[in-house]
Amino acid sequence: MRTQTLPRRPHRISAGALPLAGCLACLAYSLALAPAMTLAQPAPGTWVSLFNGKDLTGWVPKIAGYELGDNFGNTFRVEEGLLKVGYDHYESFGGKFGHLFYDKPFSNYILRIEYRFVGEQASGGAGWARRNSGVMIHGQSPESMRKEQSFPVSIEVQFLGGLGTGNRSTANLCTPGTNVVMGGELVTRHCTSSTSKTYHGDQWVTVEIEVHGNGKITHRIEDEAVLEYEQPQLDPKDGDAAKLVKDGDLMLRGGTISLQSESHPIEFRKVEIMLLDK
Repeated sequence: MRTQTLPRRPHRISAGALPLAGCLACLAYSLALAPAMTLAQPAPGTWVSLFNGKDLTGWVPKIAGYELGDNFGNTFRVEEGLLKVGYDHYESFGGKFGHLFYDKPFSNYILRIEYRFVGEQASGGAGWARRNSGVMIHGQSPESMRKEQSFPVSIEVQFLGGLGTGNRSTANLCTPGTNVVMGGELVTRHCTSSTSKTYHGDQWVTVEIEVHGNGKITHRIEDEAVLEYEQPQLDPKDGDAAKLVKDGDLMLRGGTISLQSESHPIEFRKVEIMLLDK
C-alpha cells in the first residue's frame, strides 16, 4: 500500500427442516471444508500455523482483474517450505494487486509472521511499491470484492523494507476503506508510520499483531510495540466500504486475513495464529 496520503479508494439450518437430499448435500459440503478448517480451530493460547509448508490448502487468491481462485502467473506458491509471492511469470505487473485470503475469519487473536523481501521488483510496479507488502486484517470476504478491486476493505499492517539508505519503518498502518481511533481521535489519513527501525537487505523480520475485536490493536516488531490504535471501522465515504455497512454500524469486530502481492517478491516462513479468549 502507498505510504503517502492518498484519496480514499472507490471493501445454521436445522436438519429436521430439510429434505434428505438437502441434508446429504449439507453434510458433503461440511466434509469438503473440514480439512482446511481444522487448521484454524486451535484452543485459545495455542500457536497454530496457517499454512502447511507444502501447498496453499486453506488459502484462496484474489487478484485484481481476475476471478476469485485464479492464481494468475502462479503469484502465490509454496516452495521449500516457504510461502512465496513471485512475479517470474509476469511480463508486466500492470496493477495486478493480489491478496491471498485464509478461508476463515478471526476476531481476537495474535498473528505472528516472519517475512523477508527478496530479488527485484516486477517490471511495471509502482515506485512506492518497491519492497512494500503487508498483511490485511479485519478484511471483507474475497467473495464480496469487485473483480477489478485492487485492495479489500480492511486494516493493513504494512511491511516495508529499507532501500539501502535512510529510514523506512515497517509494521505501519494503512486503511483501505477504513478508519481507526488513536488517542481518542478519529484518524482518517491513509497511512500512519510505526516507530520501528529500518530493515535493509533480505533479513527475516518478525511481526506480531495483537487484535482484540473492535478494541485495541497492537503492532510489534521483535517483541517491541511500535504502533497502537483501536475501534477499527468502515469509512462510509469509501464506495466499497459503504456497501458493507449494515444498519448504520461502522465498527469492525473481525474479518479475513490476507497476504499482499504488490509487485515486489516477498517470502514468508511463518504465518501463525494464537486465538485469544477476548
